[in-house]
Parts: sequence; structure tokens; C-alpha cells
Amino acid sequence: MTVRLLTPEGMFQPVPYHHVSIGTGTRHVHVAGQIARDAEGNPIATGDLAGQVAQALRNTALGLAGAGADFSDVVRLRFYVTRWSPEKIDDFLAGVALVAEELGIPRPFPPASLIGVDHLFEPDVLVEVEASAVLD
Repeated sequence: MTVRLLTPEGMFQPVPYHHVSIGTGTRHVHVAGQIARDAEGNPIATGDLAGQVAQALRNTALGLAGAGADFSDVVRLRFYVTRWSPEKIDDFLAGVALVAEELGIPRPFPPASLIGVDHLFEPDVLVEVEASAVLD
């Protein structure tokens, strides 16, 4: 196993992610920010945060698979969400729940950040996901 996830005693709990990941390997995979678009670039789940989170994670999984990786190899996730407020957490987590089993996303997550931003590169984009993984 190339990735070990842990939360040392004394670190803030409960959170839906581990605080620490240890990656042992020589190949690093970095998946650029993925959004809710299909293979032709068509928007998916316009106006629906949960749906966009699910699609962005599916696209992230495709990027990982292209490098021979999956979510068990991920050492870091970064989520950017437009106009973030704490009231959106249920919709955000619902999007994760829609695809967690399908994509083999570890629960709790690997170390993750959720970063609120004013806007992303197109007005309909509500969320963007970046992933880093370690292989071999």
C-alpha cells in the first residue's frame, strides 16, 4: 500500500477527512481541477451543488484512472466552492455520498480542504476538485 491515512490523537474531530496522509512511492499523480462537465464539455447539474460535486468527483476518478490510480492512492484533495457558506455543507456532502461507493472514495477522506471562492472560470461552475496521489 502506498498511502496510509491517519488522524493522530489530539487533532480536531470529528471531521469527514483524515488530517495526515503518508505516501510512499516514486510516481506522483496530480489531477488538475475537475468540474461538472461531460466528455464533450457540456455542463452537468447546472445550479445543483450536490450534482456538481458528484460529477466533478467522477471526472477526478477518470483522471486518476488515466494514470493507473484510484481514490485509494490519493494523498490530498482540494475542493473550491463558489460563494461558500456553512449552510451548503449538507448539499456538498450529499454530492460526495452519491458517488463514494461507486468511485471507492475512502471515508473518512484523505486530507482535504474546502476553499470558498467568489467564482470559478465560468458562471455555472459551482465546484472544482483537485487531487494528488502517490503510486509505486
